[in-house]
Amino acid sequence: MIYLLTKRINDSLHIDFGIKNLYHRMIFTACALVAKRYGASLVAGMNYQTFHTSIHSTLAKSLEEERKQNQKIDILLDVYSEIKMNSTENQEAIDNFIDWVSQISDNINSDFWNGEDVMGIFFNEFNRYKKKSEHGQVFTPDHITSLMYRLIEVDKNDMVGDFACGSGAFLVKSMCNMIKEAGGVNTHKATEIQKTQLYGIEFDREIFALACANMLIHKDGKTNLRQLDTRSEEASKWIKSIGITKILMNPPFEEKYGCMKIVTNVLEGVPAGTKCAFILPDKKLEKHGGKKLLKKHSLDKIIKLPEKTFNEGVTTSIFIFTAGKPHKDKSIFACYISEDGLETVKNQGRQDVRNRWQDIEDYWVEVIRRQSGDDSIQWVIPTEHMSYQMPKPPFELFEEDFVSVLMDYELFKREILSKDFKEEIANKILYQSHASEDVDKFIFTIPKESSHEEN
Repeated sequence: MIYLLTKRINDSLHIDFGIKNLYHRMIFTACALVAKRYGASLVAGMNYQTFHTSIHSTLAKSLEEERKQNQKIDILLDVYSEIKMNSTENQEAIDNFIDWVSQISDNINSDFWNGEDVMGIFFNEFNRYKKKSEHGQVFTPDHITSLMYRLIEVDKNDMVGDFACGSGAFLVKSMCNMIKEAGGVNTHKATEIQKTQLYGIEFDREIFALACANMLIHKDGKTNLRQLDTRSEEASKWIKSIGITKILMNPPFEEKYGCMKIVTNVLEGVPAGTKCAFILPDKKLEKHGGKKLLKKHSLDKIIKLPEKTFNEGVTTSIFIFTAGKPHKDKSIFACYISEDGLETVKNQGRQDVRNRWQDIEDYWVEVIRRQSGDDSIQWVIPTEHMSYQMPKPPFELFEEDFVSVLMDYELFKREILSKDFKEEIANKILYQSHASEDVDKFIFTIPKESSHEEN
């Protein structure tokens, strides 16, 4: 349902309201959801000005305490205020938007919501016409955030960091799972988790606003989010000051956005022994100095993800490190999740429409925990590779291959150019009904043209 509602919202904001900037469409929707979460009066029949003011005033008033503690609320309000509409007179469009936002809010507040990345769902829909953002963000599918959370065994007592957090997918998933483990949102531990156990960095201002909104939709105004460049000294100092125990990250893939610098800074900024899971292109470590990391950090596991995980045409793997412990000469466990059970729904991205993923996730969590039980498992020697090695197709030799090589060798011995020889044969086939050429016992006979009778 949320995918259909998101499509309707995107189309309406784009066409009926004339918001061309996809991030502005996302932020406008996100602010409406946050305001709804905090009790904004959004009802059919209100004009645009009243509607717009209700959202802004609810955000400003309800989050006043958080504004004193964290800059993210002011940035969210600033970005919201900057959004301009081409058209604000379509009352039917306003009423529809309010209805759709209310339905999404009810879904999020239900007992069946499992911490899906709301902004990620928006991004996948709103971004249909554009492969990537200008800053290299590739938003992490929800089923992959769930898998990675389990692979490094995050629990309610962990200090979780994502220092290229994008829309906040890993932080939202961690928050929801940790709070469930703690006994629910009304427990003292839930408040502690929100206030002191979730940390994120995002460089792009508008994406940062989306991450803020994503957390606030879940009534969390306390998560420690910073608008910083993870490659900077300031970010490094902040990471070192936290005491992170688990890292879940999907950094920008391209080197022009500092992918390996981000990975390095994070590994060197967290305490020794910290489990760090990164999504990276399959060959990223091999091509961009990954072996240098092994002098200080251990690469424990490589889990190759299904080819269609991302729509950008790049194949990826999860690389799990233990920070601060040199790798030495250990082999690396590797496996390949070839299928995730998701299917492409027209204009709505890849979805688990047949509810296959949970069984697939359970299977792979157990295989990876035991490091046995699947035919795809490999043990990679780091001096040779730092990626999962796809099996090579079996070598096959056919009779025509043998004849071809033999012929090439005979031509070579007689100093006959293969090109000239082929042209001579072609001429005889094309222009003579019978051709005979004696090349040291090789006889080429072209049979006479046979007649065919039509039925």
